[in-house]
Amino acid sequence: MSSFAEHAILSPPGGTDAPSPPLVAALRELAPGLRAAAREVEAARRIPAAHMERVRATGFFDLVKPAAYGGAEQSFAALVEANLLLAQHCASTAWVCGLLAAHQWLLAGFPAEAQHDVWGADPDALLCGSYAPASRAQPAPGGLRLSGSWSFASGCENARWALCAAMVPCADDPSRLEPAFLLVPATDYRIVDTWDVVGLAGTGSKTLVLDDVYVPAHRLLTFAQTTSGDTPGAAHYRQVPGYRIPMLTVIPSCLASVAVGAAQGALDEYVAVTSGRVTRGAVAGAHQKMAEFATVQLRVAEAAASADAAREILLRDLRWVTARVGGGHAVTEEDRIVCRRGQSFAVSLALRAIEALNASTGGAGLQMDNPVQRAWRDINAVGRHISMNWDAVGTMYGQMALGLAPRGQY
Repeated sequence: MSSFAEHAILSPPGGTDAPSPPLVAALRELAPGLRAAAREVEAARRIPAAHMERVRATGFFDLVKPAAYGGAEQSFAALVEANLLLAQHCASTAWVCGLLAAHQWLLAGFPAEAQHDVWGADPDALLCGSYAPASRAQPAPGGLRLSGSWSFASGCENARWALCAAMVPCADDPSRLEPAFLLVPATDYRIVDTWDVVGLAGTGSKTLVLDDVYVPAHRLLTFAQTTSGDTPGAAHYRQVPGYRIPMLTVIPSCLASVAVGAAQGALDEYVAVTSGRVTRGAVAGAHQKMAEFATVQLRVAEAAASADAAREILLRDLRWVTARVGGGHAVTEEDRIVCRRGQSFAVSLALRAIEALNASTGGAGLQMDNPVQRAWRDINAVGRHISMNWDAVGTMYGQMALGLAPRGQY
């Protein structure tokens, strides 16, 4: 297959490919509080502002943000590795924080004037987003007008701006339409509570409603620009290779990291509980150590191997594409699809891990506050996301490998 498949190797730890030791220590310090509040976050169906402020204080949201606005300009591998730590303790928190941090990178792809609109007024501003082009923007003098509803805007109550996808007239042929992100401040939309779900319940992925909102032309970024890496921001930050990476090779990795981190967290919890657990009777007989059951041992081994492999795939692909762009090489269509394969397959492995564990939690696993069961619901929710769906992404890779035109998101 491709040069990607032949040469993708893990980069050595350290440098900009890994989160700094102080950040890792700060995130680990947050862990007990995140784990203890996970059930409360689910019930609230949003991430508390206090949680967001604690994560902000670690520097997490600055990881892939431009240095010109106080960011660290690190790689997506560093962000994903940090998000894996969050996801071990609360998948909903990791989903929102990882996505809003990734949107700092996405904003860096917009024209410089749009970046100044957001960060010039508030360097700590965060952005939510809704990626499906749910409406058609109407031309207006100097910009566009936008109306409609945008669903699944994760963390919208924790954000001050939104990235709303819409169909817009093409610059070179206004008679044709193309998808684009339009940047809208929170003062221009209202949030409708449509989020009452079984998994990732705490993400607050509610609906944004816009009514004839004016968007200046400089607050637009087309899908063609960001999925190719050829963005106005990449030209503006030409000395920073990371801003030339195609969007779908990196942002979905943040979503996948939630499933992978949650699987690791569930494994840690399962081992801690099962190591000292004894049966209470019934078919298995009383007072037998669960740890001595061969089936339990195999479930632990399968979950551990699956979670480990998923992590390695995610970080390997991110480090490879970062190194490739840093070396001045183009990221090909084939490279992009291989990255998409890795993201989706990592989630498949996380699903395999959590299914192995959850099936043997017994009656105690039915309790809504059981961490393994919560991870089972959350990881299955990640797997439902169109960017993570193995049937859709796997067939896209298969089409390419078999010489067919690939159909899908890459």
